[in-house]
Amino acid sequence: MSNASNKRSALGKGLGALLQGADAGKEMTGEPGSVSMIQISAIEANPFNPRTHFEKQALEELSQSISIHGIIQPLTVRKVGQDKYQLISGERRFRASQLAGLTEVPAYVRVANDQTMLEMALVENIQREDLNAIEVALSYQRLIDECSLTQDQLSQKVAKSRSSITNFLRLLKLPAEVQAGVRDNQISMGHARALVSAGDEAMQISIYEQVVAHGLSVRDTEALVKGELSPQVATEEKASVKNTQSHTISDTQFVFKEHLSDRLATKVDIKKAANGSGSIVLKFSSENDLNRIIELLNN
Repeated sequence: MSNASNKRSALGKGLGALLQGADAGKEMTGEPGSVSMIQISAIEANPFNPRTHFEKQALEELSQSISIHGIIQPLTVRKVGQDKYQLISGERRFRASQLAGLTEVPAYVRVANDQTMLEMALVENIQREDLNAIEVALSYQRLIDECSLTQDQLSQKVAKSRSSITNFLRLLKLPAEVQAGVRDNQISMGHARALVSAGDEAMQISIYEQVVAHGLSVRDTEALVKGELSPQVATEEKASVKNTQSHTISDTQFVFKEHLSDRLATKVDIKKAANGSGSIVLKFSSENDLNRIIELLNN
């Protein structure tokens, strides 16, 4: 395989479609359209990057990998002046390279105005980075507001269904305290989606605090929002189930049972015999409910 082919395959799917027409095999000159070795001191961070927090440990691990193997995937930059560049994507690699003590890095050089740069950075991060649900939602909103995209156009650009995009955007209607809970992994996106329908801000915060305090499942949260379950009953039921089953299934197995129950939106039981054999039982209320569960399992 040629060097040019290696460079193209290293790019991956996320930004590839946005870089159509770039000749990765051009001589490394630092000119637009080329792949170049660029001095780190000549590169400035991307002001449009939706990710604002980089975990120190993850950066250190990436830095160690770069020290050993080098940078597999080049950064993407735009030229903003003589020997001066601005990141479009690859800020984690850029920061990790600085930690590794590199003085230069390989980069794709692009020409992009601010709006195009913003769009490229946001789409790249949504597709390639491990953003939390709030960061994804904010990125979607910025693409809509600042790049004048409709939800249908956004759906095509990020290869996500319109309903998925709508679900993310709805999270931005939640109180700041609840959004912070999603960002900090206090609650899942499933919990947050349920809380969107919980009424006014005071009610959303009240149920959120109950969920965090008692470790309630998504199903229990949905029941609380609908008024079908009181916080006390939800907590007692959760404790009762765990205490009843703790002698037969491990904590890991219990967490799996809860996760499967949340995913399928139905009651799940794990029954074990003394010899370790047993069964996983899924409850359904009707033929339609059974077909719904089968469809989810087949996806």
